[in-house]
Amino acid sequence: MSPGGTASGGTGAASVVEVDGRTVRLTNPDKVLYPATGFTKGQVVDYYLRVAPVLLAHLAGRCITLRRFPDGVEADSFFEKRCPTSRPDWVHTAPGPGWRNGPVEYCLLEERAALAWSANLAALELHAPLARATAPQEPDVVVFDLDPGPPAGLTECAVVARWLRTVLDGIGLTAYPKTSGSKGLQVYVPLDAGHSFDHTRSFALAVGQVLEREHPRAVLTRMDRAERTGKVFVDWSQNAGHKTTVSVYSLRGRARPTVSTPVTWDEVDAAAQGASLLFEAPAVLERVARLGDLFAPVLRNPQRLPAPR
Repeated sequence: MSPGGTASGGTGAASVVEVDGRTVRLTNPDKVLYPATGFTKGQVVDYYLRVAPVLLAHLAGRCITLRRFPDGVEADSFFEKRCPTSRPDWVHTAPGPGWRNGPVEYCLLEERAALAWSANLAALELHAPLARATAPQEPDVVVFDLDPGPPAGLTECAVVARWLRTVLDGIGLTAYPKTSGSKGLQVYVPLDAGHSFDHTRSFALAVGQVLEREHPRAVLTRMDRAERTGKVFVDWSQNAGHKTTVSVYSLRGRARPTVSTPVTWDEVDAAAQGASLLFEAPAVLERVARLGDLFAPVLRNPQRLPAPR
């Protein structure tokens, strides 16, 4: 088990993990959730405990949506917004966007034990809104979600990310890239207080349209899926109060235990030339040990968007 987490009991149907003074019961820790690699639920828990020192700051104060894979990544999954009523009393909640019956109580995952608990639910993916629960209509980041239409892939996303960086640099904004852990890239611009989702969404669309005009054969901002073949869709619509984006350092429910990983712009440059930008859980832990939290500036370097026109 990871540093600060000790297990008791055998390796059979259940065990108990002590995490920072909390007791977390793990059911079926040997259950394989990633059949292609043999990655088990116990290893998922271990990954989240080990990555917690960098992950928790990015989850703090946010209403987390869990994507659960109870029978592994080759079976059905489901998104769970409402925090399970079976949660321990030390897993706190906050109200967030709901359905017709009003707000939903979401999980707040703000300590290592809470991550172990959610991992035991086979919540491989953690999805976070772009605003905190205390100010749900004030995003503290704008995201450019770069989604390739086959046969375009990560290489094409990296090319578009470089173009995007140039546009943002030209208006004095610093951006930070991460992989989606799947087929795309996401570029974040951290914000100071006082922005609205109308502002961030219109800004993301305007920047995307600049790229679309300059590179019409490579970039698309329209929602029509039929037009996406071979292009990178700049999904500006993610900048909305009711939407979430996969959290940095979250595992993904893919065939292999890939992770949404912060990367450097040098790595994006290399990816534009064909280098790989897919990282699995062990590699991400090694990167964190070597590089620290490459996404930390998103939390500490707020910026102001140009005023809307």
